[in-house]
Amino acid sequence: MASISGMYSPSSAVKIGRSPITILLSRRDPFFVPIAPAGRSVRLAQSVARDIPSGLSPVSNSPASKTTAVEKDRVSLWHRYVDWLYQHKELGLYLDVSRIGFTNEFLERMEPRMQSAFVAMQELEKGAIANPDEGRMVGHYWLRNVALAPNSFLRSQIEKTLNAICEFADKIISAQIKPPSSPHGRFTQVLSVGIGGSALGPQFVAEALAPDNPRLKIRFVDNTDPAGIDHQIAQLGTELASTLVIVISKSGGTPETRNGLLEVQKAFRDAGLEFPKQGVAITQENSLLDNTARIEGWLARFPMFDWVGGRTSVMSAVGLLPAALQGINIREMLVGASLMDMANRTTVVRNNPAALLALCWYWATDGVGSKDMVVLPYKDSLLLFSRYLQQLVMESLGKEFDLHGNRGYEDYHKCNFKKE
Repeated sequence: MASISGMYSPSSAVKIGRSPITILLSRRDPFFVPIAPAGRSVRLAQSVARDIPSGLSPVSNSPASKTTAVEKDRVSLWHRYVDWLYQHKELGLYLDVSRIGFTNEFLERMEPRMQSAFVAMQELEKGAIANPDEGRMVGHYWLRNVALAPNSFLRSQIEKTLNAICEFADKIISAQIKPPSSPHGRFTQVLSVGIGGSALGPQFVAEALAPDNPRLKIRFVDNTDPAGIDHQIAQLGTELASTLVIVISKSGGTPETRNGLLEVQKAFRDAGLEFPKQGVAITQENSLLDNTARIEGWLARFPMFDWVGGRTSVMSAVGLLPAALQGINIREMLVGASLMDMANRTTVVRNNPAALLALCWYWATDGVGSKDMVVLPYKDSLLLFSRYLQQLVMESLGKEFDLHGNRGYEDYHKCNFKKE
């Protein structure tokens, strides 16, 4: 069993009681925080793992013939648990991988590959080209720590966008910017139109971190189903006049998002409302959507950068603007994400939670995806976590070729993920 629980919410707008995260892989065992017995401390950087009896070591290097290293007696289980429990006290994050059953020999065998991965990560953060076909960098981590951006132009872009988001959200919430035809005199609702990463990230944050009484309530149009779109619009009722519509599309030409926009614009026309005065675009500069919003005089436009992928865009304007409008302190959210990034940069595998999870996944699936991964959030507010991971995994691994140039053996876009 591997479990992870994390929290970062010093802001009064984010309720601590709603933010713990729990992931369970393989088995549904309850997570608990241990009280270490005398003489054994539980620390951020754990002590070296206890030696596993030779009889429990794998008989070969083949994942298929591995033997687990989970001890049978309770004392040994406890010692292994304490030895392998990862803690990040500042974030309140705990990761227990002790019941996965990996061996020291497995970790030693994987060490060179993990170190190669760390080197590749460092190069990406420095601005290395990640997509040779399109000549693009990958820099979503710069959004969480602007000092990492490889040049002053990128740093300026990030800072200007964040400041603009905060200023715009404050003016909307304080009614300095008002809807033109609303009897309420202020915006009361947000309707976000997007699909895939342009929807799942903001939805996940809204469910997990928004206060019980958000500054603006938010709804999502995340499919091209006309009936579903019409249902969301109907739920707004007379509040359509006080609804801020955010249209999100990196390319600016996503068909599903365009269909949603057309449905919403029709609803505004039918109600005698001027859509541009309540519309906000989040897209790449000079995209079709950006040009449309500029020509029609939409209320605001915010950029998506070509070095941020849709599935990792939650810390860009895509996720930050909806979050800020709900009253979430987005600067503190970025600080928490940056702290998590720092923890995942260490090249000492046992002190790196992301590396530990990656190795556990590799071990549990024999290195070939032989088993299903089940994600069971224990918090109702984290229901969308499994859907968010679903897209992240499929779009990250569902490539025609792997990192070594070999053709992929599986189309991950055909994976069937189930919510429990």
